Amino acid sequence: MALAKLGVVVLDCPDPRALADFYAGVLGGTVEGEGHWVDLKVPGGQSMAFQAAPGFVPPKWPAADASQQFHLDLVVEDLDTAERGVLALGAKPLDKQEGRNFRVYADPAGHPFCLCAC
Repeated sequence: MALAKLGVVVLDCPDPRALADFYAGVLGGTVEGEGHWVDLKVPGGQSMAFQAAPGFVPPKWPAADASQQFHLDLVVEDLDTAERGVLALGAKPLDKQEGRNFRVYADPAGHPFCLCAC
């Protein structure tokens, strides 16, 4: 028996609306709110939230001396098509090795995420 259920994944960032718009472009859904807290409601999926964090420092990837702390794995049907889309939305490639079934990027605030063709 679970003690709790996951409510929402929250990402700290310098500009909540901009980061919510980025993930809405990647995942679809509706962005709600302004200011220090913005929600992304994804139909049939887990909601995300974005919280303003003054002095935000993006995680480093890969870095032995600084933890990435977490990352998102986003499942896609076609890596090349998804890659073109996330790059157009402002993602930055962190690790693109041919022949693997995943690729690693940073969102516009610097959080790492993977596109996975699983």
